[in-house]
Amino acid sequence: MAWARSARSALAAGAANRSLIETDCTAVGFCAQLSCYTPAVPTAYPVFDRTTCSVARTVDVLGDTWSLLVLRELFLGAHRFDQMQQHLGIARNILAARLKRLVEHGLIEKRLYRAHPPRFEYHLTRQGLDLHPVIVGLMQWGDRYLADPEGGPVVLEHRRCGQAMQLVPVCRACREPVSPRDTRARSRVPDRVGPTR
Repeated sequence: MAWARSARSALAAGAANRSLIETDCTAVGFCAQLSCYTPAVPTAYPVFDRTTCSVARTVDVLGDTWSLLVLRELFLGAHRFDQMQQHLGIARNILAARLKRLVEHGLIEKRLYRAHPPRFEYHLTRQGLDLHPVIVGLMQWGDRYLADPEGGPVVLEHRRCGQAMQLVPVCRACREPVSPRDTRARSRVPDRVGPTR
């Protein structure tokens, strides 16, 4: 039991110091080894008004899982209410509410395709089309971490060459692929920097 108490105190000390903990488990016991990993150059956290956060505002517009799935259906070519309802297995009132919300926020538009009785199709606007990388990114992440061993149910192909496509973030200037390690965040307002982490 003494090893458990010392491991707990080591874990607590590591958590307090924001250290990462390496563990070594054996049949006999558990040993926590404190290991501090610090970046070569400390990065400053950009300070900004939380109400202006673009991620928070986007999540607020998209709302919930159903809205993202409705957008997925539109990207895959389903434009009519009944098609989306059948593909998603969603209650009609919930689908109607999500479509209304997406229209109100300017992500999709209604187009009349039959006058009597009035029937509408739903199409992505420019704002909606600009969410394509978000939907593809979610799909790629799901295919990588959540799909069956043979992969996800849909493969997106480049129309011109017929090969599977992949979303890769690139630098706007040099067009080189970038990862989170190649990226830093800065405030748009000069001299607004928080404590380093």
